[in-house]
Formats: sequence, C-alpha cells, structure tokens
Amino acid sequence: MSDLLPDSQPSNAPEWTVSELSGALKRTVEDAFGYVRVRGEISGYRGPVASGHAYFALKDEGAKIDAVIWKGNMARLKQRPEEGMEVIAHGRLTTFPGKSSYQIIIDRLEPAGLGALMALLEERRRKLAAEGLFDEIRKRALPFLPRVVGVVTSPTGAVIRDILHRISDRFPRPVIVWPVRVQGDTSATEIASAINGFDALPQEGRIPRPDVLIVARGGGSLEDLWSFNEEIVVRAAANCSIPLISAVGHETDWTLIDHVADRRAPTPTGAAEMAVPVRADLFANLHDLGARLTGHALRMIERRRQDLRNLGRALPSGEALLATPRQRLDLTAGRLVHALLLSTRRHHQLYDAVSRRLLAQSPSNRLDRSRDRFHAVADRLNASARIALARKRETFASRAGQLSPLLLSRRSEAGRERLDNLANRLHQAASARTQAQRERLSRFSVLLDAYSYQGVLQRGFALVRDGEGRPVRSVPAARAASTLDLQFADGHFIVGNGGAPPPPRPPKARPASKQPGLFDD
Repeated sequence: MSDLLPDSQPSNAPEWTVSELSGALKRTVEDAFGYVRVRGEISGYRGPVASGHAYFALKDEGAKIDAVIWKGNMARLKQRPEEGMEVIAHGRLTTFPGKSSYQIIIDRLEPAGLGALMALLEERRRKLAAEGLFDEIRKRALPFLPRVVGVVTSPTGAVIRDILHRISDRFPRPVIVWPVRVQGDTSATEIASAINGFDALPQEGRIPRPDVLIVARGGGSLEDLWSFNEEIVVRAAANCSIPLISAVGHETDWTLIDHVADRRAPTPTGAAEMAVPVRADLFANLHDLGARLTGHALRMIERRRQDLRNLGRALPSGEALLATPRQRLDLTAGRLVHALLLSTRRHHQLYDAVSRRLLAQSPSNRLDRSRDRFHAVADRLNASARIALARKRETFASRAGQLSPLLLSRRSEAGRERLDNLANRLHQAASARTQAQRERLSRFSVLLDAYSYQGVLQRGFALVRDGEGRPVRSVPAARAASTLDLQFADGHFIVGNGGAPPPPRPPKARPASKQPGLFDD
C-alpha cells in the first residue's frame, strides 16, 4: 500500500471500500436533492420492459440525465411518456452504483410542451383524422391466402430478409419487392411512389398484382422514422385499393401510416406472419377437422342408434297402455251402478216423504177436518140453545105464579115478543154462519177439484195401477205386474194377460152439507 503513495509519509485519510464510497455518495445526493422538479425532453423511450419498469433519459441543449419510472408509479401516471415529449418530472435524485451514474426516480409526470417535431406530428395527425383517413370503417380485411405479396422496403437491410425468410417458412408465396430508401430527403416520395405503383398494376398484366402490401422499416428515433409521417405517404396508403400492412419500427414506435393502414404489425416479422398462414398448421387443422367430423358423425350415428334402442325398450305395449284406463273404467262403472241405485233409493224416500206431507195437507183432508169442526160447533150451538131455552122456561114458570093474570098477560106478551125477537136473531145468526161455512166448503171443493188427479186425467194423463190397485211408479214395477190398470178420464183399460175390465170406480161422494135443526131435540 505504501508503495502506491507519492511519498513515503503515511496518510491520515480514512480508507473506503468501493461500496462504502458509493453508499456515501448515494446518501449525499439523496439528502441534498430529496425532491426535485426537472424540465426536459424525453429521449430514448421504448416503453416498459418485461419487469414493467421504464428506462429513458431527460435532456436539454446542454445535458442529459437518466430517468426511471418504477412499475407501481407507471400505472398511476396520468400522462404516459412519449418519445420527444417535453415534460416536467417530479421525483428524487439517486445514484446507481453499478454504473457510477446518477439518475432521477420519477413519481409524477406533467407535459411541459411539445418539441417542434412532436407539435408538427400532432397537428398533422389531427388534420388527417378530421378528414376521416383513420376511421375504422375504411379498414379492410386481409386475404386469407394471398397469391402474391408486395413489399415496400429497403432491399439491403435485415427487414427484407426477415420478411422473405418468415414467408418461406410459413407458406411460400411469390414476393415482389419494390426497393425504396426508408430514410432521407427523398425517402417519402419513393415510398409513396412504390405504393401507388403497386396499386396501378393491372390484374392480368405481365407483373402480377399483389393481393396484400407490406410497408416495412426497422427501428429508429423519431427523426429516423419521419418519412412515414409525411402526408404524401399517408395519403398514398389511404388511397391504395390493396390491403396494406404497416411494419415500421419496433412495437412502441407509432407513425401516421400505422393509423391509416388496414393492419399494423409490431415488427416486419409480425407483418409476414399476418400476410400468410402456416401451411403445416392448415394441413394439420384440415386433417384434425376431417377426423373430428368423421368421429362426430360416427358418434352421432351410434348415439342415435342407442337412443332408438332405448326408446324401443322404454315404449310400453298396447295392453300395458290400456290396462290402467280399463281398470279405471271398470271401477268407475261399478261405482256408477251403486251410485245410481243409491240415488234412486234416496229420491224414492224423498218422494214418499213429500207425498205424505202433501196428503196430510190435501184439500179433501182439510175439508173433512173443517166439516167435522163445523158439525161440532153446530152441535154445541144446538145444545146451548136448548139449555138456554130450558132455563128461560124454568125462570118464566117460576115467575108466572108471582104475577097477576093481567100483569102476567102483559109480561107474557112482552116476553113472547122478546123471545120471538131473540129466536129470530138466533136463526139469522145461525143462517149467516151456515152460509159462511157453505161458502168456505165450496171454496175447499174447488181446491179439491183443482188438486185432484181427476183434473190431471182430463188433461190427457193416465194413472197406472197393478192388479191389486197399487200405483205403479217405475218400469221394473210395471214389468213385474202381471196386469196393468190404466185409468183415463173416461174409464179404465186393462193391459196384460187379459180379463174383463173392472167396473168403473165411482167417484168419492162428497158429504152433503146438512144444516142441522137449531131447535131439534
């Protein structure tokens, strides 16, 4: 150690390791610049790496500083970083010992103004978008298997080799290359002329017309890719009738031709993969589809055959189908007969009860009861009259002896007149009551005629009796009777085994209205 010193005198300076010195520098920088705001233009931005972090630089006219945005802060940024954008970065300074460099860890990002190229690009993008060149409705589908593929790119770069190699591996197709310069003053004119030249080729000309176009270039800065932002190139791509794939730069590089193209590929190799399918995959897919179709057809036939066998086994016979309904019919028929007999018996009982009630309330019975009451009242009236007359005679006889002949003669005359008056009044009252009872009896007689079955016979009905004179009310009773007596309004008619008709039944004689003597002894 002493051999490395400029002199042989020992030094009192402390000894640091590299890690200790780097750590001290890191703490010094972080303590002195705990939180800073830095204005600069984003340079070298390629988007987040596989870990999700983003690495780029902030620069101005005289200096440049590395910048890092960690994955967690990247998701919270309101303004996504873009190449060439002038921003104000908020964060803290630190060092990276692995490279002996310092960098800013960005927490927040604000736009501070666009550079000249970015401002021009944004103005041009708005202008073309307003014309509708970027509308999705204008984009066309790519052909599934093009016959010829046209490529617009530099013939000397690695891009054309990647495209040709990828197409040859996937599905060999004829490729026509239109060589152009992809960077420089005349590159935009050459690219636009190549696109228009492919579009002008006839369908059946000497040079075959491509079914799909690929406009490709490798990666680079914004200035390197500026030819594909020129308006002449964008309009040529928009007016091209051939489906066009743009493959300019890397996946994070966007140009105006990407917006107007029918499809955008992240890389030239990706454009070749979009242009043609994989032939081996097509053959394998076709073979797989054929095998699946055959297998599905066989399985469907077998399933249908099995379903048919199962249905045949599950289908019941005709006897089995009719067994339950037949049994149900027999049970219902048995219950129906029993129900009919029960209903008939119940209706007969109801009929008998109604008949007894009607018979008790018939006009003839009521007339008989009224006649009996009338005779009873008349008998009591006659008895009362006799008793009253006897009492009057006794009273008269007892008082006759007490009266003088003259007075007796006078009182006898007065009594006789009074007695005659009372007799006349009694006779009038009895006559009036008798007349009222006779009128009531006449009304009952009219009701009896109205309710009598003789009136029903006069309307064309007949009364059916058996040989013993009992009424016949049903067909089984009529079949059981050997002789039927049919009574009509004008007589009887015998039906059965023969025999002389019985003599006509005389109508029931009504009792004569007899007015008993009021003074009969």
